Amino acid sequence: MRARAVAVRLRPRSALTVGLVSLAGLVAFGWPLFVAPGAGLTQAGPASWLFVLLLPLLLLVALAEISEGGVDAKAVALLGVLAAIGAALRPIGTGVAGFEPMFFVLVHGGRVLGRGFGYLLGSVTMFASALLTAGVGPWLPFQMLGAAWVGFLAGCLPRLGGRGEVAMLAGYGAVAAFLYGSLQDLALWPFATGVSTSIAYVPGAAVTANLGRFVAFDLATSLGFDVPRAVTTAVLVAVTARPVLLALRRAARRAAFEAPVDFRRP
Repeated sequence: MRARAVAVRLRPRSALTVGLVSLAGLVAFGWPLFVAPGAGLTQAGPASWLFVLLLPLLLLVALAEISEGGVDAKAVALLGVLAAIGAALRPIGTGVAGFEPMFFVLVHGGRVLGRGFGYLLGSVTMFASALLTAGVGPWLPFQMLGAAWVGFLAGCLPRLGGRGEVAMLAGYGAVAAFLYGSLQDLALWPFATGVSTSIAYVPGAAVTANLGRFVAFDLATSLGFDVPRAVTTAVLVAVTARPVLLALRRAARRAAFEAPVDFRRP
């Protein structure tokens, strides 16, 4: 087992900011299940767009806080390279059910370079890929936050080595990719179905009732995308684990992100 490099150190204030933004993000994703009757948050009401407008601002705050905590030029360069690779890989899956090869980059990047770097990598990669594919829209903040969580949680996995590490990363990649798709469906669900269908969102209904409707919606519309995405991610993580992890660890070792700087008089 190797000591994990930390390219971006999450200091207490930046960690608190990421936690608060993630909590707000969970609310933004899950509000349809918990909204009370008469709250004004319906699929037709303007109040429901509050999260669409608020989430980008919260993401900017989180990214600014992480950057203020200390991101040196070497970490920025590595972030740019990996984000560019992930953004370039995403269009390959356009039009193919569930084939999104970019997620294995987030898993490996977060695993080797730490949770702070993984958070930045997920956000920047998704934003860059949206610009590349003309995919900018109200869904983009939700995609950025979901990808940020994938990279962040990859950096939180326990230390393992050898085949155990590969198996752990592949399993995590499959689960993370599947849950990412389900979260995006949850954000879309209130606006995607008519009020007369059995899988439509019903404002103010009981949590269990709406949850059942959402599960039916997810199975009916997205299972054919979520399962292939999970399988593709797991396979790519497993196949690329040895060379990519080795290359990233070598780059992190040479970069020496946390090495102290000593100014001496000549």
